[in-house]
Order: sequence, then structure tokens, then C-alpha cells
Amino acid sequence: MKEYFAHNTAIIDDNCSIGKETKIWHFSHIMPNCIIGEACNIGQNVVVSPNVILGKNVKVQNNVSIYTGVICEDDVFLGPSMVFTNVINPRSAIKRKNEYQKTLVKKGATIGANATIVCGNTIGEFAFIGAGSVVTKEILPYALVVGNPSKQIGWVSEYGHRLSFDANNIATCKESNQKYQLKNNLVTKL
Repeated sequence: MKEYFAHNTAIIDDNCSIGKETKIWHFSHIMPNCIIGEACNIGQNVVVSPNVILGKNVKVQNNVSIYTGVICEDDVFLGPSMVFTNVINPRSAIKRKNEYQKTLVKKGATIGANATIVCGNTIGEFAFIGAGSVVTKEILPYALVVGNPSKQIGWVSEYGHRLSFDANNIATCKESNQKYQLKNNLVTKL
């Protein structure tokens, strides 16, 4: 007995591991050998390509393409119509399946609607990628990035609120009251 929900229009190929309490919605396609953790939500019209790994509680909004080479850790949010790539220089007439690059999205990161993540990069823990951004390089943990190409404009808390650091380089999240320290251009939760 399966312990997850899949809408009757969803297609789930062979050799997939799908965690309990995961929901897979209308017209989504889970391709072979994927690993999807517990309590994930895969929205409508999502493609999860072969060998993709999604951790626990990953939220994938409608119209997202997650290509081979992508790993999302626990609690990642993928906004509507965002897209990953997996080849740096694709050409229709040239086969490059042996050149797929890895993209790692670390725990708690958010990628906004219509953002594009160029392959071969790591998105740090709890980073926040603004809607429509094009990520072309590594993103630091807790970084807030926007634009095309994306540029860091600040830092965010684990609750997704912009952080303002005081003279001692300490900031407090306005929702959780968690404290953060900025040191050597890296943010850590205290």
C-alpha cells in the first residue's frame, strides 16, 4: 500500500522512492530513479527528471522543471515556474548527457517564481532567491539575491525576513526573535 498521494493524471515511472505523506498533483511526471522524501508537495505540471533527489518537506510549485543533477535538501521551496538547467552549453545537435552538472540546493533555501538556476552551483542554507532572478554562481547561506544576473543585496533569517545588522554585527529576526551574527561575510544563527 502506497503511503503517498498521486493524482490520477500524474505519471510515476519505475524505480522511484516516494516518502509517506508526499502529494503529487495534476499532470506531473516523476521520471525513473527519483528519490522524493516525506511530506513533499509536488504541484501541477511539474517534471522531476531521472535521478533527482528531493529531501523531506520540499515544496515544488506549479510548472517547475527539476532536471537530472539537481539535489534539494530538506525544507526547500521552489516557486512557480522556476527552472533548473543541467548543461552549461546545450545544443540540439550535440549530445551532452555525459556533461550534466550537479546543482545543490541546501536546507531551507527558497527559489522565487520564474527564477533560473544555471547548473553547477550551490545555493546555501536558508538563502532566498528573488522572483525572476538568474543565478550564475554560488550563493552564500542566508543570502538574499535578486536580478539578472543575480546579485546579493542583503541577508535573511530562517523565517525569510531581511536582517539588519547593528554595530556589533548582530541582527534579530522580527518574527522568530532568533539572533544572527555577520562575520567575515558569513551569517550564522546564534
